[in-house]
Amino acid sequence: MARTPTNPPPSPPVPGSDVVNLREALEERYLAYALSTIMGRALPDARDGLKPVHRRILYGMHILKLDPGTAFKKCAKIVGDVMGSFHPHGDQAIYDALVRLAQDSAAAYRYTEARMTDVARLLLEGIEEDAVDFRENYSGDQKEPIVLPSAVPNLLANGAQGIAVGMATSIPPHNVSELCDAALYLITHPTASSDQLMSFVPGPDFPTGGIIVDTPEQLAETYRTGRGSFRVRSRWFKEEGARGMWNVVVTEIPYGVQKSRLIEKLAELINDKKLPFVADVRDESAEDVRVVLEPRNRTIDPAMMMESLYKLSELESRFPMNMNVLVDGVVPRVLSLSEALRQWLDHRRDVLLRRSRHRLAEIAHRLEVLAGMLIVYLHLDEVIRIIREEDEPKQALMARFTLTEVQANYILDTRLRSLRRLEEMQLRKEYDELVAEKAGLDGLVSDEAQQWKTITWQIREVRKKFNPETRVGKRRTTFEIAPQTSDIDLTEAMIEREPVTVVVTEKGWIRALKGHVADLANLQFKGDDGLKVSFFAETTSKLLVLAANGKVFTLEASKLPGGRGFGEPIRLMADIEEGAEIVSVLLYTPGVKMLIAGSDGRGFVVSQDEMISSTRKGRGVLNLDAPSTATVLAPAIGDHVATIGENRKLLVFPIADVPEMSRGKGVRLQRYKDGGISDARVFAMADGLTWKDSAGRNFTVHKAELTEWIGARAEAGRLPPKGFPKSNRFG
Repeated sequence: MARTPTNPPPSPPVPGSDVVNLREALEERYLAYALSTIMGRALPDARDGLKPVHRRILYGMHILKLDPGTAFKKCAKIVGDVMGSFHPHGDQAIYDALVRLAQDSAAAYRYTEARMTDVARLLLEGIEEDAVDFRENYSGDQKEPIVLPSAVPNLLANGAQGIAVGMATSIPPHNVSELCDAALYLITHPTASSDQLMSFVPGPDFPTGGIIVDTPEQLAETYRTGRGSFRVRSRWFKEEGARGMWNVVVTEIPYGVQKSRLIEKLAELINDKKLPFVADVRDESAEDVRVVLEPRNRTIDPAMMMESLYKLSELESRFPMNMNVLVDGVVPRVLSLSEALRQWLDHRRDVLLRRSRHRLAEIAHRLEVLAGMLIVYLHLDEVIRIIREEDEPKQALMARFTLTEVQANYILDTRLRSLRRLEEMQLRKEYDELVAEKAGLDGLVSDEAQQWKTITWQIREVRKKFNPETRVGKRRTTFEIAPQTSDIDLTEAMIEREPVTVVVTEKGWIRALKGHVADLANLQFKGDDGLKVSFFAETTSKLLVLAANGKVFTLEASKLPGGRGFGEPIRLMADIEEGAEIVSVLLYTPGVKMLIAGSDGRGFVVSQDEMISSTRKGRGVLNLDAPSTATVLAPAIGDHVATIGENRKLLVFPIADVPEMSRGKGVRLQRYKDGGISDARVFAMADGLTWKDSAGRNFTVHKAELTEWIGARAEAGRLPPKGFPKSNRFG
């Protein structure tokens, strides 16, 4: 008998080791990793709009004194210093962040050089004045700032992107001049909503320009919630050429789209014949973007061509908005436009107060020193004697002139030659100026209104520096409303508009004759087939085909067979069920309404727009119960309906009694004891009811003569007037 295997007993723990629960250990470590990613890598601080790597790069460049106007330094030097002092990660990660800060593409860092711009300098303004808190770097031998003073609203001005654990951020760049205007309004109107601020900040402003085609309502919702997306299109113009030809020239592409990849994709689409409107694409860019799109022929509508390109390529793209940031540098939260600006303004107030208190401390120190220097000036010879002769001059000076230790140290640290050059007027002038400055700062620190007044002045100075007339402050991205093209078949743009005559036979064959042909007497048909209906159309037209099963199919006139042969069966062009006869074929006219009815006498009014379909399967319009079939499809132009049954009874009633529907069974039009409906017509009572006899002659019966047939919907009706066709059809 086989033994049942048993698990070996667990090994005893190694001496000195701890036994931990694996689940708890994994949860604890993963949480630590997630927090590290969120706080230290992916999400920007709402106050300065920077992630740690960007902040460390800027601070490292500040230490290297790479201010605007100074000489450039190798990026390899910057990357090395930042990695060695502040950011213990790969050099390529630091360099990529530096390149993104410059908003440019670049070669390897051993070839490139960099320095700070005016905007970067403003982000660091006051960094040496205790404007922000510092912490130890990873090695503990240096200090790095937790946040930058950020004199510009950098979070929204430059935007940010990042992916953390379980959350992400995506903020597009905005116009700094507009952000300053919104911030100024928010100072004077602290409860202003995002909708109100949008009068100053209508939307993103991308460095690459482009056109935002979202509606104002969509933009408002995105800024109100902090989540959404922006639909950005390329900017283009039509460039006229020789002999009526033209090209489309694209001058701006969506932000974040690589031009080389875009052109490569366009070329692939052309080669795969997925862009029937475009013959060629050329990149003629120099410093500015210039992508030339050549149409296949000059009859194409350029706007329609661009609409197709927007759908199939990155000439239109969506930039996501997810303003997920670290509020106060600690809590991840999605902010609205007003909340994001409020975070920056509150930070600027903290910076102002910290810098003011730092300056007050400096003034207090200097006033203390100046007070001591004034004493020295009055007793200069005695001070010099004490310094030269006393063994402990510091204690002697403090005892002789009642000086503080700070004053005594300053005097001893000053050269004797400099002491002899002291002038009382200069000392007293500096003293008085500092006293006045101290009074102003004391008032500022104690008065919130004065603080906001100072912040307002600072923001106005930034706006003045980057006003809309400057390169940085000029708006590049504009706003438009995209045309409604969802219901437009863009392939029509490739079809030359030419007149045709559509011919449909009794057996369901169809063809298109060139031109508008009125005389069809010499038209040939196959076998015993004959003409069912003919009408004028154009190659760009669409046709509606009603089958007996209640489905409506759509045909394109440009794809119909020519008039040299007998044509082709309609069944080959649409998925019409076996046994379902062709009831009616007509020209599609947008907005026109039709009366549709089945043999059971039920029907309704339907718009041709509701009948159109984009597939071979057609669209179910009239719902039927077997054995009923679709029988009538007549234009609903008029105010009354006339129905004639197979029992040869005529009924006239107002069309207002017939509901308008997109699909369904409808309502009963006429009641029959036996049989069903034979035909129906909508007409204007003022013009009278007209029908055509077998000889082709028209007969009209006016209202006064129709009185006995006018009734209510669903009545049985009466035998028709004398002379009505025996076919029971209006002709």
